[in-house]
Amino acid sequence: MHRIVLEGRGNFAEWRDAARSLLAAGVAPENVDWRTRMDAAGDLFRQQDEGLPTCTSSPSFTVPKAFLPLAEAVICHSDPARFARLYRLLYRLQEERSLLAVRADKDVAELHDMVKSVRRDDHKMTAFVRFKEIPNDTGGSRRRFFAWFEPDHYIVSRVAPFFQRRFTDMDWVIATPKGTAAWNGEVLEVSTAPAENPHHTDQADALWRTYFRNIFNPARLKVKMMQTEMPKKYWKNLPEAELIPEMIASAEADVIAMAERAAREAPLFHTRLKSAAETPIVAPSGEPASLAEVREQAMHCTRCPLHCKATQTVFGEGPSNADIMIVGEQPGDQEDLAGRPFVGPAGKVFDQAAEYVGLDRTRTYVTNAVKHFKYELRGKRRIHQKPNLGEVQHCRWWLKLEMNFVKPKLAVAMGATALSALMDNRGKLSDLRGRMLDMGSTGAILVTVHPSYLLRIPDRVKQQEEMERFREDLAQAALFQRQQVGSPVASE
Repeated sequence: MHRIVLEGRGNFAEWRDAARSLLAAGVAPENVDWRTRMDAAGDLFRQQDEGLPTCTSSPSFTVPKAFLPLAEAVICHSDPARFARLYRLLYRLQEERSLLAVRADKDVAELHDMVKSVRRDDHKMTAFVRFKEIPNDTGGSRRRFFAWFEPDHYIVSRVAPFFQRRFTDMDWVIATPKGTAAWNGEVLEVSTAPAENPHHTDQADALWRTYFRNIFNPARLKVKMMQTEMPKKYWKNLPEAELIPEMIASAEADVIAMAERAAREAPLFHTRLKSAAETPIVAPSGEPASLAEVREQAMHCTRCPLHCKATQTVFGEGPSNADIMIVGEQPGDQEDLAGRPFVGPAGKVFDQAAEYVGLDRTRTYVTNAVKHFKYELRGKRRIHQKPNLGEVQHCRWWLKLEMNFVKPKLAVAMGATALSALMDNRGKLSDLRGRMLDMGSTGAILVTVHPSYLLRIPDRVKQQEEMERFREDLAQAALFQRQQVGSPVASE
């Protein structure tokens, strides 16, 4: 029996060197007794066993690429059986090269469970370490901080580089019962010696208690979930933990008090939404006598709730007697801010395609089926949302007035929303795309896709194909425009 004694505190190299010697000598797993120095210290019979075998030839064996990261994580586990399990897997891999892919194998499954436990511990350390400022007795200008953490496994050396990258501008020490890491701005030092908790405090402790008390929502209290995500051993090292028993005990009474508390006045944003929902839709007073008056009335439109969140109405622009009217879906983020249609990314795609086929935009009137930007707020970004049928119907009032004053001979419906606004009985866009539909006295309608559709296609080949089709559609409008070249245009 070969007895191998390791320090066993997360040092992969010491296990690797021993395993190489054993494997080179052909020692079977059942003939190896792996121990840590702490376990071996009290063993009176350790002198009866052999240590590492003597190997005169250099070992020649290989392992799958996935074995190394697995082994480096397993060595950090605190289970004393980790060395034997890992060596048994290494020994078997010499004959069973695809063993790591067999997740149902007992050895493989146990080691993967260990890896998951170590990685979970990694995450807990990065999430729950709390630095506290300590006096700088070194005479330097950098601030110094200390943190105490109690991991389940020997992970300090694994996680220390994360803190070096994140907090490189300050000196810090993270002490644990399983090792210590220290950074002084130049060198990251890691020790495997166990440390003791000095119970440091600082002024930020009171701030953490105030913060936690104010974000605590008794109506959403789930004690079991709290204990699962943050076990008690982490709570005891956080200053706000002393508030938890009291807050849990008073949660029910706090919920009742919240329900009985008088509601506060809603923000202006919600007031505008409520007012819009309660106000019946009425047509603007007085019939507009010109396209300019239509634009002025549209600036004060409250026909649907979309005006509550939008920056402004984005009305159409172009010659007041243009032969061609381009109708899109709705203004986007950039259009909403600029107050002009087709100036964002989709507008640039349209401009480039129009220039490519010879469509003169200065001789066209461009507008949208919906005049206000509809969006969903995600962080600081406003993400486009498709207008619903009711919003399209409300805004058709303005589109019809634009059509009545401009009197285009051809309307280009770009996208399904524009098609719905222009035609009462809308057909399927894919069936009508590229077709010139004669609408009698109201002129013709050419159906194509919206430029934003082209921007959303992930496949470059498919995107190029659709771009060519889009240009072919606009080429029909360009040909129509050239046939009307004798018609003068007037600016709005």
